[in-house]
Amino acid sequence: MTAHRGPAAPGAPGRPKKNASSSGPKKRIVVPFEDNRFLPRLLGEHDAHLALIEDRLGIEAHAHGNVVVLNGSESGCEIARDVLEQLYARIAKGDDVGSGDIDGLIRHAKQEDPAAVSDGRAQVATRRKVVKGRTPAQSTYMRAIEKHDLVFGIGPAGTGKTYIAVAFAAHFLEQGKVERIILSRPAVEAGERLGFLPGDMRDKVDPYLRPLYDALYDVLPPEKVERDLEEGIIEIAPLAFMRGRTLSNAFVILDEAQNTTSMQMKMFLTRLGEGSKMVITGDPSQIDLPNGVKSGLEEAVALLQGVEGIEAIRFAAQDVVRRDLVARIVEAYEQATPPKKV
Repeated sequence: MTAHRGPAAPGAPGRPKKNASSSGPKKRIVVPFEDNRFLPRLLGEHDAHLALIEDRLGIEAHAHGNVVVLNGSESGCEIARDVLEQLYARIAKGDDVGSGDIDGLIRHAKQEDPAAVSDGRAQVATRRKVVKGRTPAQSTYMRAIEKHDLVFGIGPAGTGKTYIAVAFAAHFLEQGKVERIILSRPAVEAGERLGFLPGDMRDKVDPYLRPLYDALYDVLPPEKVERDLEEGIIEIAPLAFMRGRTLSNAFVILDEAQNTTSMQMKMFLTRLGEGSKMVITGDPSQIDLPNGVKSGLEEAVALLQGVEGIEAIRFAAQDVVRRDLVARIVEAYEQATPPKKV
């Protein structure tokens, strides 16, 4: 249902005026910016970035000349100032900013100490972009991948578990820290029996591994992805193809791990060789295994809890970064049927 919006705020055509939050002490903050050339990108088209900040923080934000005036709750205005100043600094360095960056900064500020927002976000650089943690859980996950050789990322779809892991894999490959990337998923929909499908092996497995390809092409130039796939530097294969191998000097990712059996998970974990990192991602609320078959992800996290060099990071609905509607959908399902604990 779409509610009727009020008239546009003065000086911001097409942007509806927000009412400042009525809770907490009120504050007015004036945020100055030195270079007017950067303001159009900072404010967004028709002040869309300001509108997003208003919506997320329940404050009013208006641009006047080279300043932005914030009115509303003290905490909301303080967060808005921090967000605007960080966005401005990025733009001044030549970085692009968008609604996702704004959402990420606000989420960090709401869930952590606002004073620590600027240096509290983890990040990883690839050839095409810098991927930054948009929520505290994402930053914790990124730091865990940097520190540990085996990391589990557990939680609902849309939280960036797989995307961040692929970004780290690309970074480690480009930095020479690993010699190859190996990406895998259990092809449960095909029962791991792919022989009856038409085409060569890549044609057979592509439909099940497409999300991994999409992430690769987003963080690396397409021509590099294709070249590395042809040369075997990047390998994408179903879980069944991992049996009997030792994966050394590689960044290894197992996606959709909730659909592994106990035996498959043990087999995959024991493939980890010298000089390798392994990230295992999955959503326990979306298990496609036959009734009565226990998920290997649940068992592995429980068995390996506290083991040195291994860490499990849990994501929740508030970590969904695709869009607010997806987060609300996840929350509704979680409230109706609590997810299985792992």
